[in-house]
Amino acid sequence: MKILTASQMREVDLLTTERYGIPSVLLMENAGSGLVQEMEKHFGDLRVHPIAVLCGKGNNGGDGFVVARHLMMRGHAPQVFLFASPEDLKGDTHTNYEILGKMGVSIRTILEKEFSEQKLEQFFRSLSASIVVDGLLGTGIRPPVGRFLAKVIQRLGRFPHVVAIDIPSGLECESLTFESKNIVAASAELTVTFTAPKPAHIFSPGAGYSRKWVVIPIGTPAELLNEPRFWLNYVTESEAAQTLRKLDRTPESHKGDFGHVLAIGGSLGKTGAACMTAQSALRVGAGLVTLAIPLPCLPIGASQTLEIMTEGLEATEVGSVSTKAFDYGRIETLLKGKDVIGLGPGLGGHPETTEFVRRLVLETRLPIVLDADGINSFVGMAEMLNGMDRILILTPHPGEFARLLGVSTQDLLADRIEWSRKFAQQQQVHLVLKGHRTLYASPSGQVYVNSSGNPGMATGGSGDVLTGMMAGLVGQGLPQVVALEESIILAVYLHGLAGDLAKEIQGEHSLVASDIMANISKAFLCLRSHFRN
Repeated sequence: MKILTASQMREVDLLTTERYGIPSVLLMENAGSGLVQEMEKHFGDLRVHPIAVLCGKGNNGGDGFVVARHLMMRGHAPQVFLFASPEDLKGDTHTNYEILGKMGVSIRTILEKEFSEQKLEQFFRSLSASIVVDGLLGTGIRPPVGRFLAKVIQRLGRFPHVVAIDIPSGLECESLTFESKNIVAASAELTVTFTAPKPAHIFSPGAGYSRKWVVIPIGTPAELLNEPRFWLNYVTESEAAQTLRKLDRTPESHKGDFGHVLAIGGSLGKTGAACMTAQSALRVGAGLVTLAIPLPCLPIGASQTLEIMTEGLEATEVGSVSTKAFDYGRIETLLKGKDVIGLGPGLGGHPETTEFVRRLVLETRLPIVLDADGINSFVGMAEMLNGMDRILILTPHPGEFARLLGVSTQDLLADRIEWSRKFAQQQQVHLVLKGHRTLYASPSGQVYVNSSGNPGMATGGSGDVLTGMMAGLVGQGLPQVVALEESIILAVYLHGLAGDLAKEIQGEHSLVASDIMANISKAFLCLRSHFRN
């Protein structure tokens, strides 16, 4: 599902009319009528609710007039208010204002010059409505909101139910950098947006103003949204389920069909990270998994899971992987027959270990999922991480990515979408930046925002589980059973979904990484039930 900024949405609407001959007034009609249908789904019989429709002078106000008309056609008697002068209305908004007037609906005008703060307060105190439809401001506004409308917006919270047209009034929908300063916006129980979600529906702090949001089609052809210049995407349950379905197995399947994952990681004191990576690769369906860990860690690793094969690697004096592991062609032999490498969890930062990582990444052409200390091995050498003519997937958390880039974590988080997209395109790597609304930036320039997951997953080992899941699913998708991008998106979504299922059992505070791993199978079943339902 595409995410469109305000300017992109205007472009889409314009092209819908210019290319396909669909008049803009019809798009507005579909928006208003569709919103009323969503209200009926959400609230049930609307006749038991006094409804007030608050309209501004822009297209959101025009949508509001259509909403009022469709409510009236269903036998309701909505109160309609225009917070602007009728002379300021233009185009389709003016057309729908006139239609409503000709149908005998009284539209009360509320003008700033005629309403002192005291008079405005008296107006809202006297307004009898249990549902307020917010059509004051749309996606095109640039904060700060004017003083008069800010006072109007601040008073919407006193009503039992607020329904926002497209976006809660006061939120900005153009920028992909997000600040929480001086936001004056209406919180909506239900937000009905059109064609595609906007950034403020997805990202904090704007997302906190829509308790529930739904997207409805209003007539824009799907092929228009699929043009490459619309590069920001929101991953839905339905899309993840469609990818999973492509991995269905035939009766003739055997373990060799589903990839052989080589997990390389661990060091004394951090063996668990590598073990979770290997176990998670198994849980997502990898046919075979080999865990390669330092020799001092081998007894621990070998005892964790019966189904995993283990290999010991030469170790440093601190119990981490040594460059001696390359001696006598041992790594070359280890790589034979493998389809994908999961590299990094628990490796540590010993100089020999970082040298081992860099050498392995540069010398092998196998697909690599690089995480944690694997990524840290390239700090100051980010240009060496080049995915041209190979598959290289990085899964950093913000601190790791900031170190790799040589910037502060604060600067990274202030514009993480652009940082991720730019790096993925420049280095031709697949970048998964973990966190709230985990991002996947593809070398193609497309960016995917994950919709699953919760704050309880901010716990040690969660990323190690993702590394294994990623390697396991990428290995199953090769060669081209499933497109690489789809495998990465599915891994991220399933990881978050497993975390959500774990949260239902453990709660956020008590959730640990092994709980996520324990719920991987339930996440698969949950996605498969999407089709049965």
